[in-house]
Amino acid sequence: MSDQHPTLPLPDPGARWVLSTDASAPPARKRRWPWLVALIVVALLAIAAWFAGEYIARGIVERTIREQITTQLSLPADQQIDIDIPGPILPQLIVGSLADVTISSDDVPLRGVTADITVTAQDVNIHGGDWSGGYATVTLDQTQVQALLAEIDGFPATTVTLDAPDIAADFELQLFALKVPVGVALTPTASGGDIVLSPSSLPVAGAEISADALRQQFGAIASTVLRDWDVCIADRLPRALELTGVGVKRDSIVADFEIDSAIVTDPSRRELGACAA
Repeated sequence: MSDQHPTLPLPDPGARWVLSTDASAPPARKRRWPWLVALIVVALLAIAAWFAGEYIARGIVERTIREQITTQLSLPADQQIDIDIPGPILPQLIVGSLADVTISSDDVPLRGVTADITVTAQDVNIHGGDWSGGYATVTLDQTQVQALLAEIDGFPATTVTLDAPDIAADFELQLFALKVPVGVALTPTASGGDIVLSPSSLPVAGAEISADALRQQFGAIASTVLRDWDVCIADRLPRALELTGVGVKRDSIVADFEIDSAIVTDPSRRELGACAA
């Protein structure tokens, strides 16, 4: 054995050898955060795409409805029409049916008068099929009611005021050279597609009198007051609308209609109705 090249002792064959790093060092961690970032980015892109698609789809549907209403009902091109379709619209388009649609517009021209109209429909088939229900309300304020009643011969439309649940009007009955003002409260009802105004009370000179007393005092001319007045509105609305009820609420008269879904597919149902001769 040389001093210049010392010989190390041979390892013990029975000894156990373990190759390791520093025992105090923590175990290596897998770097997962790049995958998490990627997942978050994908999720955000999906959400953004959903909202973008929802926004675009809603805009297309509302624009299509607005254009169809304006064209089919011959409304002015600048008529303001508000459309409300609750809930996400993409799932509804996928199944082919809009669960609930509300369409409203103020001051809609109706052959010489205007009215505020609201239409609601449920389960509207986007391919043009039947819906489960369609309804409309036509609302007229006092000025609009006066314009409507002015077309009835002999009716004092300029004196009309709305006094829920009635419409009040002032008539004049002439007895020889004497003109007697007679106030009449008229209750509106729906009958045969028309609005019928029937006298319910008769205030005369600050006191309410009966129909019989008015007839005894004025004879046959009392029939000018003691009569029903038929107000036809069928010639102002599509045939698909059927009048189901009418009433005075606060400062307006509200007429309710049921809408036949054939208005979507049958041109004849979109034509204006006609008044009985």
